Amino acid sequence: MYNSQLTVFVCVADCGSFSKAAEKLFISATAVMKQINSLEKHLNLKLIERTPRGIFLTPAGDVIYRDAKFLFDYSRRSIENARQAMNICDTTFCVGTSMLNPAKPFMDLWYRVNKEFANYKLHLVPFEDDHEGILSEIAQLGEKFDFLLAVCDSKLWLDKCNMLPLGRYRKMCAVSREHPLAQKKQLEISDLYGETLMMVKQGDSEVNDRIREDLTRNHPAIQIEDTPHFYDISVFNRCVETGNVLLILECWKDIHPALVTIPVNWDYSSPYGLLYALDPPEDVVRFVNEVKKLK
Repeated sequence: MYNSQLTVFVCVADCGSFSKAAEKLFISATAVMKQINSLEKHLNLKLIERTPRGIFLTPAGDVIYRDAKFLFDYSRRSIENARQAMNICDTTFCVGTSMLNPAKPFMDLWYRVNKEFANYKLHLVPFEDDHEGILSEIAQLGEKFDFLLAVCDSKLWLDKCNMLPLGRYRKMCAVSREHPLAQKKQLEISDLYGETLMMVKQGDSEVNDRIREDLTRNHPAIQIEDTPHFYDISVFNRCVETGNVLLILECWKDIHPALVTIPVNWDYSSPYGLLYALDPPEDVVRFVNEVKKLK
């Protein structure tokens, strides 16, 4: 991390002679002098005065000596800090978290298996639920974070990561608090006749595609409005502002304070699970295997 000739220079200054420095460095005195001459030429400075009584540092040499000692100490501390940082990375699980994919379900798992990872700590890594960024975040499993616990039957997601299924969340409907359906405890599909149902575009979610096919074929009185494949806060805001109905998951029932989430009398649900890299490190695999034992 620094010019190796400085090491020879400092050793000469500490020893007070070329020969003693040579013995300490296990090189010849001639080699030591060549290193000093080369350093002085490189810096264009006279660092050492050679006299019959021995060697002495020049004023410039004294400055370089003091700064070199500082540089050596700084370099040692820098390397040690880097090693400590590496050790922290090696014993830390980074968990992605967002509004729609909170870390709490992961924490529930963690407290059940963490005795097997006594030296590990958790670090939460926030990310945004935006349409462009979510796929890049999933692609960074194994780099930016180790785990994400999320609802996922997206073909786009599952092409970029592994998933350990843990359960399913029911598909429900959300409406604004002022909507006529907001007072109902449960909806029948017929309650949606004449309504506009917002749901993700066709082609990415198998469950959503089945719902769309059922409604299109058997309940044509329900108008369907496409949303992007990934919800963000703008989708929930649009539901509130338009008075439309939004297809939603039960785990998102409190996601927006102006929305009421209502169960529907149907059997549709989406899987959720532990997402991790396609080529995970050994400790991630070990964690996944411990979670499998809980099932």
